[in-house]
Amino acid sequence: MPPKPSITLTVAELRIMKVLWRRGECSVADVVAGIDEELAYTSVLTTVRILESKGYVTHRQQGRAFLYTPSIQEQEASRSELRHILHRFFGNSREQLVLSLLEDRDTTPEEIGRLKALIANAGLDSEELHGTTTSSKGTKR
Repeated sequence: MPPKPSITLTVAELRIMKVLWRRGECSVADVVAGIDEELAYTSVLTTVRILESKGYVTHRQQGRAFLYTPSIQEQEASRSELRHILHRFFGNSREQLVLSLLEDRDTTPEEIGRLKALIANAGLDSEELHGTTTSSKGTKR
């Protein structure tokens, strides 16, 4: 039985998606030109087709060329990848994920300070974070 295709992005797929997110709609030739390292056109084409089968890109035809467009935003893809890592490696425990990051010796005091502030504000809804509140009658103050 063949392995189930992964919904996560491989290194090569992410490299191509970053070009598409940066440039928007592109032909395969545009993607090849936008990648820092030299890759064969056919390799990029194959990877773009895989990305399309995974739902990350769509295409439209313009003349003889296909133009590819990201179908999900970079932030959405990163959240999906993070949820996958959270589930796979940390048993869906955000606490274990954060502890793992904090135990990393490369974490700077500035990063820890920002994390503390985010944690302190985590219980606040977005209105409270932006300085507005809603009265019991539903009007903003």
